[in-house]
Amino acid sequence: MNARTRTLIAATLVLGIASGPVAAHAAPAPAPASTITSGAPTVPTPPNAAALAQAIAGLGADNKDATAALVRVGGTSGSWQGSSGVADVRTGRAAIAEGRFRVGSVTKTFTAAVVLQLVAEGKVGLDETVQHCLPGLLPSAFKPVTVRQLLNYTSGIQAADGPGDAFEDVYLHRFDISDPHAMIANAVAKGPGFDPGTKQEYLNIDYTILGVLIEKLTGTSYAKAVETRITKPLGLRDTFSPGPVRVRIQGPHNHGYQAVAQPGGTSTLVDVSDWNASSEFAAGDLISTTADLERFTVALFSGRIVPKAQLEEMFTVPAVKNTAGEDADQTAGMKRFVLPGGVVAWGKTGARPGYNTVIGGTRDLSRTLVYSLNSTDAKAREMNPIAEKLVMAAFKK
Repeated sequence: MNARTRTLIAATLVLGIASGPVAAHAAPAPAPASTITSGAPTVPTPPNAAALAQAIAGLGADNKDATAALVRVGGTSGSWQGSSGVADVRTGRAAIAEGRFRVGSVTKTFTAAVVLQLVAEGKVGLDETVQHCLPGLLPSAFKPVTVRQLLNYTSGIQAADGPGDAFEDVYLHRFDISDPHAMIANAVAKGPGFDPGTKQEYLNIDYTILGVLIEKLTGTSYAKAVETRITKPLGLRDTFSPGPVRVRIQGPHNHGYQAVAQPGGTSTLVDVSDWNASSEFAAGDLISTTADLERFTVALFSGRIVPKAQLEEMFTVPAVKNTAGEDADQTAGMKRFVLPGGVVAWGKTGARPGYNTVIGGTRDLSRTLVYSLNSTDAKAREMNPIAEKLVMAAFKK
């Protein structure tokens, strides 16, 4: 792969993520007819099974990038499923193909979908302000911030403080219980970072506030709102919020690991499967499977979760720059990816210690991609080479 191709992918899809064999099979699963748009499909060819299998080959305790991978490629042009690596580096047992995992910021797509449902029902307006919807939440230093600006990260609200940036600092606090109202209070006490609607900055705090808004408008918990409105109607039996107390991934799952540097240039794998996700709340606490996320992605793009008028918000990038001075690429709960060869995909990435997740596809659903990688450095800023190979293989025309 040449340097230009690598740079293009890394610029649009920055992901972190005893070797086990690759288990793979093709499984024809065309999307419903209602999802197929007129014109030639964006990706007309079936998935490249050999390239996909090669991308996840050789994962396990001795692989420096990931211990396991679960992959589902689908769409109207064909499908492929595969898994590789180990469920547990101590025993070396094979990765659980239908295992559950932490989806990280893919949670935001679910949160945005619930908010947009509430917009469609007339319970809140996209241009309604936080000051009106949640009186007293924002101090007087803030100019009016709209629901739309929370959804597309242009609110200007700064991040809440955490235990630190280093893995060691975060790991020491992995069982702490966080309250979303306290996180919001901590964030807004800093004052605005910029005027609402003038820049885009991808932060969890916007979706923490949206989670609180969902609870007010529905009169129930965030977890119950997602269950009632999305997971139960779609039959997503393995997708749920663990809540503020549970630290284990309930049910079958592949363990997640973080590589920690040791003296002499070596590293050791630390099991990070058990973790309290309450600090992520509506921005990143969900647990799911690749099968559930694939079903969710197809239903979402098809207009079966969010009415099509409101769904456009999820495919609309605000005409602003981000805080790095580059063109914005985040939407309401998703992101626009321009891949090598000119393919445009829409979706969401997520990262929790030990787990990297991606959902997405082309707008016409000719190609979808869902995966979970048990990355040994899930929060790394550099693109995981396994993720790079998967994206290249999945979306190649």
